Amino acid sequence: MKNTIQLSPKDTINAFLLFFVINTTQVGVGIHGFQRIIHQDAKHDAWISVLIAGIASHIIAFLMIKTLEMYGSNDLYGIQQDMFGQWIGNFLNIIYVLYCSFAFFVILRNYIEVIQAWVFPDLDTWFISATLLLIVIYAFAGGLRVIVGVSFFSFVISIWLILLIWFPIKFSDASHLLPILETNMSAILKGAQSMTFTIVGFEVLNVIYPFVKDKNNVKKHVHFGLLVTTLLYLSIMLVSLTYFSGEELNKTIWATLSLFSIVRFPFIERFEYIAICFWMLVILPNLCLYLWAAYRGTIRLVKVSTNKFGWIFSVLILIATISIQTRAQINMVNTKFGQVAFYIVFTYPIFLYVVAVVKKKFTSHEEKIK
Repeated sequence: MKNTIQLSPKDTINAFLLFFVINTTQVGVGIHGFQRIIHQDAKHDAWISVLIAGIASHIIAFLMIKTLEMYGSNDLYGIQQDMFGQWIGNFLNIIYVLYCSFAFFVILRNYIEVIQAWVFPDLDTWFISATLLLIVIYAFAGGLRVIVGVSFFSFVISIWLILLIWFPIKFSDASHLLPILETNMSAILKGAQSMTFTIVGFEVLNVIYPFVKDKNNVKKHVHFGLLVTTLLYLSIMLVSLTYFSGEELNKTIWATLSLFSIVRFPFIERFEYIAICFWMLVILPNLCLYLWAAYRGTIRLVKVSTNKFGWIFSVLILIATISIQTRAQINMVNTKFGQVAFYIVFTYPIFLYVVAVVKKKFTSHEEKIK
């Protein structure tokens, strides 16, 4: 295949690390308040929407891997160039780079809003943004192996947070889930589509796949990562539905943080403050991987060094974060991103897989004739 990536052993990673990559890219700022958005569509059957979205992510990941296996030493950017030609392929690559940049911006801006709303209301947007961007650039400059290491440690040191849902469980009422399937299926499916903003992230597999050593083990680690993420979101949704009433959930912007607010320890009064600050370690892999994915696409189009790209990208993102200030603007950006992500992450891979299969059969037929 054309445009294959030439790698040295020091640039590759083991397949088992994909579990941490997939999990940490999916768990980000969306987890703070996804419950309200899904509940507005699917009501008390919102947990079914989460389950459907999780199953859909497994199906799409399966198709992604099948497509990538046809181009073993190539990423999505090279596949698009090979499949659609230089001009159309580069146009699609530009779109994917813009998508990764958009995802980076949305994650960063939402986290800044949470910090300002809950912890530091008087802290300027530009200061928080610049601080986070400097940390991301530092990790990005270390290369993929450093970024994957960040994902690994982010998962390990944050896994204990899930244990905190035990506190609201004690005050939950399971009857809030009844009757099951009272909401019509179209509303449940709409709720599953609304999960897009929260559950995306696993699409970085399209770019990271060529860097994996033992590609035979990719499937099991990717699907295990998706399973853990789905169970995490399902657990949080079930706890939220049984803890809050329907009206309360519709009015609670950050339901997960509100659940943290009831956690009490003798030595900590407001635990949610610690959780929010700690969450920087959770979103850091999100930001690093999306930046890296955008860079991999950019170097297919123009020659640019890692450091130069990182600084130019950061300046543009800093300007963008300053320009979006109000909650209404942030909501609008989140809605637009969710719509774009649905087509790029959940629709486009199906089309790409079909084209790849057709082209492979057509190429094989031509070779037989020759």
